[in-house]
Order: sequence, then structure tokens, then C-alpha cells
Amino acid sequence: MIDPIRFFTDKFNITDAQIESLLGTALSKGGAYADLYFEYTVLNSLGLEEQIIKSANRAVRQGVGVRVVSGERTGFAYCDEIEIDSIRKAALTAAHIADSPVEVGPVSVTPGRPELDLYPVSQSLHETSLEWKIERLQRVDKTARAVDPRIREVQTSIADEYKIILIATSEGVLIGDVQPLARMRVMCIADDDGNLQSGVSGGGGRVGVEFYTDKMIDHYANEASRQAIVQLEATDAPAGTMEVVLGPGWPGILLHEAVGHGLEADFNRKGTSAFAGLVGQRVASELCTVVDEGTIPNRRGSLNIDDEGNQTSRTVLIENGILRGYLQDKLSSRLTGAKLTGNGRRESYRHMPMPRMTNTYMLGGESTPEEIIRSVKRGLYAVQFGGGQVDITNGKFVFSASEAYLIEDGKITAPVKGATLIGNGPNSLTKVTAVANDLALDEGVGTCGKDGQSVPVGVGMPTIRIAEMTVGGTK
Repeated sequence: MIDPIRFFTDKFNITDAQIESLLGTALSKGGAYADLYFEYTVLNSLGLEEQIIKSANRAVRQGVGVRVVSGERTGFAYCDEIEIDSIRKAALTAAHIADSPVEVGPVSVTPGRPELDLYPVSQSLHETSLEWKIERLQRVDKTARAVDPRIREVQTSIADEYKIILIATSEGVLIGDVQPLARMRVMCIADDDGNLQSGVSGGGGRVGVEFYTDKMIDHYANEASRQAIVQLEATDAPAGTMEVVLGPGWPGILLHEAVGHGLEADFNRKGTSAFAGLVGQRVASELCTVVDEGTIPNRRGSLNIDDEGNQTSRTVLIENGILRGYLQDKLSSRLTGAKLTGNGRRESYRHMPMPRMTNTYMLGGESTPEEIIRSVKRGLYAVQFGGGQVDITNGKFVFSASEAYLIEDGKITAPVKGATLIGNGPNSLTKVTAVANDLALDEGVGTCGKDGQSVPVGVGMPTIRIAEMTVGGTK
């Protein structure tokens, strides 16, 4: 395993003394806090389409971000060179932005290591041969096409990154991490006499070569093909207010978007979230307990340390319907006095950290999925979701269901297409009337966007029943 501190020392000749000097420069105009974020990332991607390799990319991203905080004012600058003079210029720039009359003494750092080891990988994908990746993609294509002759096209890709980070803070912390990440995506297009439908599958996480077994590869191919074939038989979704059952796993994306973002501390500190000022109050059905957990081994959203050098944690956000707290980064924690949760995240050294989710999910309940389905006279069963939009100021959302079925007299019947779920996040949670015991996390494909930054995340939920929700359809 690479030692991040030794890596940056050996590759870029960065010493502890130089880091201390750079932090001193960052604080030279009187900021109360400063940190340096060193990053070296190797990114690879390979794509197959029309049974041939259509794209192959490899890139290296490296640089340093410097942040200086003075009260609510933050100065930030970055450089694309990991070189002392360049970093010092960035540090001085950030210092001027956060100019303060406070006098700051010399800074010293103590090297440390993360307490967690959530993603031990024997061989990461960035070390793997191109031939191995091509063989995996070709297997997907062959397996998917064999499912049904109506599978007209298969598009599949595999992407990986190998990120090494080092974080130094004016509080004396010097800590790093090595963060592998991999994801495969499969899309199948089915054609039935001009009726074109698609299905999407895939997965990954902070995993290595051993994760992508023949069994896993075939699962992705079969699932994408199955979804496409199901959609060929789908009829137009009905419109109106009805009971809605969300399936386990990926439907947790609705929870992530409609509720999770509203529980990030910066929105609540600024009073722009629908959940602002509601800690200790009921915001959901007593059946709902929502957790954000960055410490699940090998998960896409997990981290040994967040992007401010703090250990990630398991944070209960909503407990039996009661709002317990928010996701905190260092800035929000300092300004509000709330306990730090280790949710400071950033896309890269070019971005400032902010409160972000890791793996967000709802705990399972006591019902069975079968009991929930049997209890519905007429409703919609949503299994997979595509895109969606949410307004965090009021919690209103619109999500498109990429795979959904009618529930009639307690039975899952015809597949439907064109269904959208329209509602309000906090209001929808108050209408949860049953939670099943089949909690599942997604397969490792989630990417979350906020303020122009994208980070990998995980979502999950058990099967749940919502008493009423507006369903947008075409009939």
C-alpha cells in the first residue's frame, strides 16, 4: 500500500517543513484556519459500442488547493503544479481574500494515518492491462445480445480512478489516503419493429480487479437486457394521485435528492433548506430512520477520511421520524458549534470542500415486500429511476421512473412507461405507511452534483409504501 505522505515527498520533493511554511504563508494575513489539499489522480476509461472499442482515455490530474478561513469569509486558490513556488502564490492569494487583523503564530504539523481501512484492494483497475478490460467489455456485449434477439445495440464502458491525496491543516494535521474507484456501465437498446426501448445497469465501488468476476459481468448484461425487453411491453402510465410503492436499492436516489440535500449543513446554516430550524421536530413518519454512513467497506460513497482530513462516520439524520441533525463539514461545524460528522467533500483540488452525502439510506422495517404489495388496491410500483430534479428550498421534486408497474388488487401487473413521481420530500416522508425488511444499497453507480461539483455517492432503501403521491403519466 502506498504511503501518501511518502508518495508526495518522493515524487514532488515536498517536506513537512515546507508544508508548515506554506501554511504559515496562507495565514500570513491573519486567517483563523488554513488547509492544503494535495491531489494526484490517474483516470482511465474504455468504451465499447457497435461491438468495437470506440473510446479509450487516460489522464493524470494533479495540483494543490489552498483554503483560508476567517469567520464566514473563505479565501480559496489552487495551482496545477505541485511545486513550492506555485503553491506559495496560491496560498498568498487565498490569504489576501480572507484578510483578517488576527495575528497567527507559526504552524507545525504531525504526520498521521487514517484509523479506517475501508477499501483494501489487491490490484486496482488502473494497474490492469488494456486487454483485460477489453475482454470484460466484450463479454458484456456477447452476454447481453444472447438474452433476446430483439437486443439491437449494447453500449458498455468501464472507468476507474486511482486518487492519492494529502491534507495538511493549521490545526497540525497531516494525513493522506489512497482512494481507488471503479464503475462499469451497460446500456442495452431493444428494437421490436421500430419500438425502441433501453435498459441500464452496472456497478462498482472502491474495488479492484477481483470484483468484476464473470458472474458480476453477466449480471450487469442480463439486467440491462431485461429492463429493455420489459419496456417493449410497457403501456402508458396512468396519471393522478395514488399509492406508490418504491422498490429496494436504487430508488433510494429519491431519498438522496428529495431529503438528503436538504439535510446538508450549509443550506440549513443559511436558512435555505426546507429542514432549517427543525432539529428535534417530527419531519417524517415514525417508520422512517435515515442514515448517512461513510464507513461501509468498499462502497462507492465511503471514505477513510473526508476531504478535510476528518474520519467519516455513521450519522443518524432522521430517527423514527424525528430530525436529529445535519451533515457537517468543518466550516459549518465551526460556525454553528455542531458536532463534526466528516462530510466535507470536494470534487478535486480545484474545488472548495462543502457538506456532502456519502452513502445515504433508510433503515429497514418489519413488513415484508409481499405484504406491502398485497396491501395496495391500486397503485404504482417503481423499481428503477432515471433523472430527477429537486428544489431544496421547499423540497419539491420530480423524478422519472425508468421501470415501473401497476399494482392492481394486491398484485404487480403490467409494466408502464413515462411515469413521473411529483411531490415534496418532507411531505412524502410523512406519508410513509409501511417499510419492509429488505434494505438494499445500490450497485455502486451514483454520482451527486452540487454547486458544479460531482462526487461519488451511494444510496439505498428498503421497499416502502407511500400513502399518496402525484403520478404524472400520459393517460
